[in-house]
Amino acid sequence: MRATEAFITRTGGPEVIEWREVDLPAPGPGEVLLRHEASGLNFIDTYHRSGLYPSALPTTLGSEGAGVIEAVGAGMTGFKAGDRVVYSGNPGSYSTARIIGAEVLYPLPDFIDCRIAAAAMMKGGTTEMLVERCAPVAPGGWALVPAAAGGVGLILAQWLKARGVRVIGTVGSEEKLALARAAGAEAVFLSGDPDLAAKVRETTGGAGVNVAYDGVGAASWESSLKSMARRGTIVSFGNASGPVTGVALSQLQQQGSLYATRPTMFDYYRDPAERAAGAARVWEMIGSGKVKVTVGQTYPLRDAAQAHADLEARRTTGSTLLLP
Repeated sequence: MRATEAFITRTGGPEVIEWREVDLPAPGPGEVLLRHEASGLNFIDTYHRSGLYPSALPTTLGSEGAGVIEAVGAGMTGFKAGDRVVYSGNPGSYSTARIIGAEVLYPLPDFIDCRIAAAAMMKGGTTEMLVERCAPVAPGGWALVPAAAGGVGLILAQWLKARGVRVIGTVGSEEKLALARAAGAEAVFLSGDPDLAAKVRETTGGAGVNVAYDGVGAASWESSLKSMARRGTIVSFGNASGPVTGVALSQLQQQGSLYATRPTMFDYYRDPAERAAGAARVWEMIGSGKVKVTVGQTYPLRDAAQAHADLEARRTTGSTLLLP
């Protein structure tokens, strides 16, 4: 099969993304030939492109995709041609088709289509990891969700609300306030508000939040820190505004004996049993209607550079898909 794929030979802005045509070989043992129906856009893609997360060059781009298996390698068990699957965390999803190891694939239940899967696997898995295993909040407790109108943020707000957690969201513009409220945030503030932390404390009766699920990074670290309840936990899981650096541990003590962690979904989805259980929980939450996945915008696959630019400029809402 002939395929179109994105690649980079140098790091930098969206303009470094190039395209090429490749002839894919037949899949080998343990591999499948996957035809993509949708590829998810995630901030981690921009980190690989910019060099924030170094990769050996040249390299392909894109870490999440869903589609239909066209062929399987010799001796394959568990998958067959015609199966619909999704994966995340494996560079190469910015392509019309690819060869990929079967061990990273998740089978899709009948009620999940490929577009929803590509929009939700990494973001939903990240949310499941954060809320269910990394830093759960007891029902009635408070959680802060910076970028609450983003792809992860909208899923986080809904998932937390379904668990009985009270959610405070922050967004980057007036236009995004209603989106965060509709997802379950009972209070939403602008991220640039100089009184943000004070308003969070006022909303929580002066106590602060039990957990901050912060995927924004550098720009939100201080406001998250000052919004915490005593012995609360800051979960810094993303670098949308740049990485958090120069953290003084004494700050955690001064703000109320806080905990801080920097998790990644992939450390919670390494064991096959954990992977299967995590994915099943994501599909359960979507299938039950407790979490609705918002695809805010789609782009033709070859417009990936524009999609990167829009994501980094905060011009997107919800999840973003690249379509072949």
